Amino acid sequence: MKKEQMDEFLTFAKEKLGFAFSDVNLLITALTHRSYVNEHKSSAQEHNERLEFLGDAVLELVVTDFLFKNYKNPEGILTAWRAALVRTESIGEAGEKLGYPPLIRMSKGERNGSWRAHQTIIADAFEALIGAIYLDKGYETARKFIEENILVKFQDILTSESWRDPKSHLQELSQKFDGKTPSYRVLKEDGPDHDKIFTVGAFVNNKIVGSGQGSSKQIAEQMAATQGVKLYKKQVGERNSRPK
Repeated sequence: MKKEQMDEFLTFAKEKLGFAFSDVNLLITALTHRSYVNEHKSSAQEHNERLEFLGDAVLELVVTDFLFKNYKNPEGILTAWRAALVRTESIGEAGEKLGYPPLIRMSKGERNGSWRAHQTIIADAFEALIGAIYLDKGYETARKFIEENILVKFQDILTSESWRDPKSHLQELSQKFDGKTPSYRVLKEDGPDHDKIFTVGAFVNNKIVGSGQGSSKQIAEQMAATQGVKLYKKQVGERNSRPK
């Protein structure tokens, strides 16, 4: 690796993580996708999947420990909260905020891939980074990293109720306020078969209450339901704010 590239990794660790790695190769490996090793077999031997495996376990332990110690809710609720905290979107967003995506070493093909594929790569690298921190600095440093980048989102998740399954939540709201069950329709399909994007509408009483896009109909339905939930909450808020 060229000195300029190495300096970028060292600067990232110092400025974004707040410490230097004793073994900087752990950091480099954490940000190396399998495709890069396949494309550079002579200069790169190890990708981040093993570190991802380790980091995933550390992440789940830290989040589970936090929820168990601070909340007395039943297992089902705690499981839903944990899932919301560690899902690809949450940790991918944390990775974007940390700013390491430009450092991820991947093949040209992956770099030109879909947005969804990029999000998965960024999220996987986040878990691998946890694994690297755990090996280099120990559990407490890894726990603090997770606390500062993942657990800080928990209050927002509670307030927005984004931990709830949006389709189930929309059904509760539509039945409560309109006495109707939502239905979903594909509004549009774009892109080739291997990288298709679906646009789906959520309808209540034949009126659209939300729309969403995704790489599968299921994902698009979830996004449409999320928009529907927001619409119902807005309407309820407006009703409650009217003078009586």
